[in-house]
Amino acid sequence: MSDRRIHVFHAVAKHLSFTKAAEVLFMTQPAVTFQIRQLEEEFNARLFDRRSGRISLTPAGAVALEYTERIVALSAELKTRMREIGTAVGGQLSIGASTTLADFYLPQTIAGFKVRFPAVVPHLYVANSATVQARIIERAFDIGFIDSASHEAALVTDVCCEDELQVVCPPSHPLAKQTTVTPELLAHYNYISREPGSGTREVIDRYLQSSGFSPGMLKIVIEAGSPEAVKALIAARMGYSIMSAASVVKEMQLGHLVKRSLSPRLTRKVCVAYPKERIHSRLIISFVSFAREQLSSLKQ
Repeated sequence: MSDRRIHVFHAVAKHLSFTKAAEVLFMTQPAVTFQIRQLEEEFNARLFDRRSGRISLTPAGAVALEYTERIVALSAELKTRMREIGTAVGGQLSIGASTTLADFYLPQTIAGFKVRFPAVVPHLYVANSATVQARIIERAFDIGFIDSASHEAALVTDVCCEDELQVVCPPSHPLAKQTTVTPELLAHYNYISREPGSGTREVIDRYLQSSGFSPGMLKIVIEAGSPEAVKALIAARMGYSIMSAASVVKEMQLGHLVKRSLSPRLTRKVCVAYPKERIHSRLIISFVSFAREQLSSLKQ
């Protein structure tokens, strides 16, 4: 629906290759070059630097790419909306989610939605919360699930459910003998931490600070980049950790790990995020509604 030259520029900018863009667009390379030259003449700006057989975006090209990302996404969205009129809910659905939510909250929700609407083709992408929000703003993701409300002005976030973070340790660990665990006790034992930049780590740091303690009080013996790695290290008796109660359901049932609530309790909000100004398709509206219903009914 949008200017053909915009799509050509978008393909060249994404692949940084006239040849590859021509292949993707089923065009000849001279035709692609001609379209880019026309666009540069209209904008009165050079969009690509061409040196030693390689191309790169100029500052003007980087600005143009930012806008063309939105134009191409809106064009695809318009086509989806037009196809939806008078038809059943279906189509591609790009979902971004932080690691814990993607691994332990969303699989059953996505599977249930797929059963209800077989024509839907969901794609789940895992990234940290900051990246998920950025990709929604870029329109690379339709919606995203993050572990707190967004502060991005371009996004709306709706709370779906609460996620409690608890102390997780082997059954033989001294903390397993406690009914609840106070922050003072945490400093006495080896701690397995998520990596810097992790949303879970940030929530724990804020919790300790609000309780009057420094995050530096924790005796970190190792850092791990995923809940699965953290659980494996706990099972190997490297120490204890603080993680989502939802992530250790299977291990609890098998008796491999135990969980204990912190005192005071540590909870965070699981939120669905989507663009504020976007005209949402029936597909997205249906999925958000379904996900909120499913997640709000979860019991840990």
